[in-house]
Order: sequence, then structure tokens, then C-alpha cells
Amino acid sequence: MKKYIVVLRMLLSVCLLIAPLSATNAGWNPFDDKTKDNSTNDKGINKTITSFKKKDADLKRFFADAYGYAVFPTVAKAGMGIGGAYGKGKVYRRGSYIGDTSLTQLTIGFQLGGQTYSEIIFFGTKAALNEFMRGEFEFNAQISAVAVTAGASADVDYNHGVAVFTVAKGGLMYEASVGGQKFTFSKK
Repeated sequence: MKKYIVVLRMLLSVCLLIAPLSATNAGWNPFDDKTKDNSTNDKGINKTITSFKKKDADLKRFFADAYGYAVFPTVAKAGMGIGGAYGKGKVYRRGSYIGDTSLTQLTIGFQLGGQTYSEIIFFGTKAALNEFMRGEFEFNAQISAVAVTAGASADVDYNHGVAVFTVAKGGLMYEASVGGQKFTFSKK
């Protein structure tokens, strides 16, 4: 009986991880590289940036002053005890497109559900962006994301050269878990 419950939990976890990734509202298919767009005129990126600025006009200062930033239009996250997240995005230096990035996350702890969200990481210094581009960047306990609402960014500053903002897109997730985001970077 215990084996049956363990197998059932594993199957449910896999379903929770895959369902948000294949949902039509996610906006991309992580298993289909034919959708890769390396142009700086990416509609998903532009829509995400516009959405962030619309929710909090104070974010304009980050776009104006940041040495660089990474934009993830959709990150899909799901979990049940063990969870994960995945998203693809683009990286910009002083507003110019320089490459593609991906985000992966594995978490362990109390968590149940699935959600999608957008994320923008601002790099306040050249050193912070270079660390990201070398693949040496990952979130730790000292860096946390700010949920974007009107005025949320007014008192936010860079922490270790980085400022992170998110906007929820859909889903519901209960979570008290431990884990960090890791990133890859490939030049255009």
C-alpha cells in the first residue's frame, strides 16, 4: 500500500510539473526550439516589459539605470513536496539584446499547486551582469524577488548588484520551500 501511495505522489508531481508547461496560457513550448526568436523585437519580451511598467511606473528607473537586465516572459512552476520551475528569456546590456537565458529551479518542502509568472532581473553593475553571463549566478537566501504592484519598487534597491521583480500570471501555489534559481546564458 505504501508503494502505491509513493508512486501515486510521484505521478501527480510529474503531472503538476508538466501541465503548466503545456498550457496554452504559458505562451511557449519548452520542448519546441522552433519558437526561438533571437530578435530584439520580441513581442513577448515587449509585452512583459510594458506590463511591468504599467503595474509600477517606478520601475522605469531600473530600466534607465541598470547596466543590464534579463526578462523571462513566462516561468512555469509546480510542486507537491518536490517542485520545479522553468522559463526562457532574453538578456539585455544597456537596452541592447546580447543573448538568451533559461531559468531552472528545484525546491523541496511544503508546496502544492502550480503557477505561471513573469520575472525581470536587473543587474546594477557590469560585474553582476558578467557573473550572470558566466553561469556563476544563482539566487540564494540573501536575494528575494519583489512582487510588482503600484509603488512596490519605490523603496527597492540592488542587493549584491541585483534587483528582482515578478508579476503573477495565473495559477495557485501554496509554498514554504527551500531552493534556488539557476541560470544559463548563451550569446546571440
